[in-house]
Amino acid sequence: MSKVVDNFLKYVAFDTQSAPDVSQVPSTEKQFALAKLLVEQMKAIGIKDAVMSEHGYVYGTIPATVEADCPIVGFLAHMDTSPDFSDENTHPQLIKSYDGSTITLNKALGITMSPELFPDLKKYVGKDLITTDGTSLLGADDKAGIAEIMTMAETLLAHPEIPHGTVKIAFTPDEEVGHGVDFFDVKGWGADVAYTIDGGAWGEMEYETFNAASMKVRIQGQNIHPGSAKGKMKNALLVGMEFESMLPAGEKPQFTEGYEGYFHLNNMSGSVESALLDYLIRDHSMEIFEKRKAYAMKVGDFLNEKYGAGTVEVEINDMYYNMAEKIRPHMYLMDIAAAAFKELGVDAPVVRPVRGGTDGSRLSYMGVPCPNLCAGGHNAHGKYEFVCIQSMENIVQLLIKIAEKFKDVKKNA
Repeated sequence: MSKVVDNFLKYVAFDTQSAPDVSQVPSTEKQFALAKLLVEQMKAIGIKDAVMSEHGYVYGTIPATVEADCPIVGFLAHMDTSPDFSDENTHPQLIKSYDGSTITLNKALGITMSPELFPDLKKYVGKDLITTDGTSLLGADDKAGIAEIMTMAETLLAHPEIPHGTVKIAFTPDEEVGHGVDFFDVKGWGADVAYTIDGGAWGEMEYETFNAASMKVRIQGQNIHPGSAKGKMKNALLVGMEFESMLPAGEKPQFTEGYEGYFHLNNMSGSVESALLDYLIRDHSMEIFEKRKAYAMKVGDFLNEKYGAGTVEVEINDMYYNMAEKIRPHMYLMDIAAAAFKELGVDAPVVRPVRGGTDGSRLSYMGVPCPNLCAGGHNAHGKYEFVCIQSMENIVQLLIKIAEKFKDVKKNA
């Protein structure tokens, strides 16, 4: 089995699920275990300055093998997995030479993955896949990215004849809950530009993300015995349903694609007395993004006029912004990646907007332009997650080629 697969299987054995609405970083102590392993592994392969910060960030340097006045390029991936589905007791399954049929993930539980429901599987006939056993997510988002970066690092260090400038690598906690770079040491890391390895299928790269905000809608009701409730009861759950009904029905994740934004009701809880609705607001256009937020506030104002002041409280917090604004002045980053893809047989890489965000979204606004590259995974955040082994192996070569190409880039490109 190849080194990148060995690394990947080692990393997915760690439960690194992050937790929302937790002020500390990392949001879960268990993320430290993988961070410590990565530092140990980095030191073992010759990265002398490998270190973990107090917040669980891992940093390291691959020294240059040639003298070149070039930008310092970084590669990073996140260690945490999504809170959306269990990361406990992962049992990866190897599917060798996939034949295009329905895959049985868990016979006992009757969980299968069919190419009819997941047509991306059809691209991998004859390839080797790693899937879940149907009881947890896999963790390819983003441990595939970690494995690819670590395998690239080991290759470059073992082969000093490969010409490249200084290369930085980093691994972050809490990306899935929006805090992946809260304590990222941009100056100490020292990269001028970077790539997140946090995308999907082989051959894809992105430089546009959503503008993103979280929205909490708190509703204060008034509970009265239903037998004598007329004219007195204010049902917080029904007010919450009314709030949801006033948002555009077609502007939800299940009805949108491409550059179309949405309001996503992510969680709803409560009782007659009080209720809480958690939303995600997303749009690639900053203008429309701002209009979405303003509209949601207006809905809250309307319901307060209808049911009384203080009934509805709408709290909106921006999470990250579309990184395209910061990357467009540095499109050579995309050109270098495209040239590397071409040398590996991908003449026209797929470039599409990310319908989400990456650590690169915020890093780009912190002074490190940072587009996103594929990591090889599919169906993230759930039991149908899988990754193609050949894709991971190709991505290792892609990163090596990108590192090589940076030696020919002038510092102030």
